[in-house]
Amino acid sequence: MTPGYHRPTVLKIKLENITKNVSNHKKMLNNEKIFAVIKANAYGHGAIPVAKAALEGGAEGFCVALLDEALELRRHGFLEPILVLNMVDALYLPLAAENNISITCGNEEWLEEALHFLKNNPLNNPVKLHLKIDSGMGRIGFFTKESLQEAYEKIQQAPSLFLEGIFTHFSTADEKDETYFNEQLEKFTQLLDVLPELPEYVHSSNSATSLWHKAGVGNLVRLGISMYGLNPSGKTLTLPFPLAPALSLESSLIQVKKVPKGTGVGYGKTYVTKKEEWIGTVPIGYADGWQRKMSGFSVLVKGKKCEIVGRVCMDQCMIRLPEEVSLGEKVTLIGKNSGEEITLQEVADHLETIHYEVACLLSDRLNRVYE
Repeated sequence: MTPGYHRPTVLKIKLENITKNVSNHKKMLNNEKIFAVIKANAYGHGAIPVAKAALEGGAEGFCVALLDEALELRRHGFLEPILVLNMVDALYLPLAAENNISITCGNEEWLEEALHFLKNNPLNNPVKLHLKIDSGMGRIGFFTKESLQEAYEKIQQAPSLFLEGIFTHFSTADEKDETYFNEQLEKFTQLLDVLPELPEYVHSSNSATSLWHKAGVGNLVRLGISMYGLNPSGKTLTLPFPLAPALSLESSLIQVKKVPKGTGVGYGKTYVTKKEEWIGTVPIGYADGWQRKMSGFSVLVKGKKCEIVGRVCMDQCMIRLPEEVSLGEKVTLIGKNSGEEITLQEVADHLETIHYEVACLLSDRLNRVYE
């Protein structure tokens, strides 16, 4: 998708805030390393600039979701460790090994396929693996001591495989009730005890765990959403230190007009003016990730909240202005404007979702400007 460089709608990313957030997390830790999670185009913020900013803050490696995301980092000259958090088709293991990219091993079936493929396709360098433990998330991962022990032994006996790490993921680290978190922690610890020797990396901490659970178990933290300045719990838990949001979304008015009472606005005539009103048009729509459900939400113009009226279109949306405003006046959809602010969390609340999703859905059509 081609970014819209020649329109006023801009996604601004303040890279110094990402660096600051990583650095502040680093100060909280003991000797744990930080791997910056930059999957999904760095949660919509832009993988390559964010990766550089994270390293400046003290990150020592990266986590991604796709092998292609890892390869993109390598193409841009990043030499740090990279872990793909999903399993990769055995066909592509030589590519991972060639580029020194670590892969997740999450079940016996995948391991058998990998062993079969590598038997017929020996490698010059072994594939680095991280064993995934399902301690209660219910996604990928080894679930029993027997299956984990068997996988460990097979990897140790395979010349084309090297066990670099073992990890799990907590499902409720961002909630007040710690009961299930502690159950997962106990299961992970019990499964670790099965192994005669631990690999280089042991990790269980995501952003929430590092913030509220003293980094969990292990020597590595996978730093995701909080690196971008967002509270992993939404509004449930209080942060131990302030986070600086990195993302803001701005545009400007491309049309302002006074319309009479009874004028329909947008597809389906879902909004009809109740009196003579000033209506402004903003060049952003659902193709940019500004969803149709944003109708009824407000944006900021000259520090004043202006409601989105009518249906959000593919490329535009309309807002009700309190007064006549000049063409080209800045419109803030996320961020600060004349002392007022709209947060990503407020957008998520309106959409009845989480800020992770909102950020990730901001499309590549938006021009990303780095400050």
